[in-house]
Amino acid sequence: MTGEAGVAEPSVRVVLADDQPAVRAGLALILAGTPGIEVVGEAVDGDEAVALCRELRPDVAVLDVRMPRRDGIAATREIVTERLADVLVLTTFDLDEYVFGALRAGAAGFLLKDTDAAGLVAAVRTVARGEGFIAPAVTRRLIAAFAATAPGASAATRAALHTLTPRERDVLACLGLGLSNQQIADRLVLAESTTKTHVSRILAKLDLRSRVQAAILAQESGLPAPAPPP
Repeated sequence: MTGEAGVAEPSVRVVLADDQPAVRAGLALILAGTPGIEVVGEAVDGDEAVALCRELRPDVAVLDVRMPRRDGIAATREIVTERLADVLVLTTFDLDEYVFGALRAGAAGFLLKDTDAAGLVAAVRTVARGEGFIAPAVTRRLIAAFAATAPGASAATRAALHTLTPRERDVLACLGLGLSNQQIADRLVLAESTTKTHVSRILAKLDLRSRVQAAILAQESGLPAPAPPP
């Protein structure tokens, strides 16, 4: 894989975890056959996934939610807490407690199991860049469902919001709408690179693991959405 200046970029290193051999083999076949992506390990459950991530330190761990022994939620929590990899969760997306649990555990993105090959590759590459991956329409549905069942923001969280600049609060509100970095940039008339910087600072200031957690916080806090440009 070669960058704009002709310098070879390192491959995105991926660990896969799914207890269904056929699914795992299909994912591995797609990713391993894609330039710039390397499947460095495969696991049949959450325990193996965590062990492989500790050993191999991949860029992205692609985890099924429902696995024997340790499920995808528990594995996500451990992988994220130990900063072993960014996690992309595979789900059938029935908005059950598994999805909510993965959000709380710090998953960087969610991928539907019926996603095509191009969608899988795009999701892995996006998560590897540190941006997180959820299709905007799915994000809005998931955030709304989560916010409807989650308690309001705590006093400590509300206090932390005051550490944000006005522009960072606008970006956080846009995250709550499920907007991508480019959509936020368009709405706030910013460069996409500037938007990425704002998102990174928001996550650091609020001690959050993913943009999806930031989006949920925006919903819980009732941040008003900035008006789109005329």
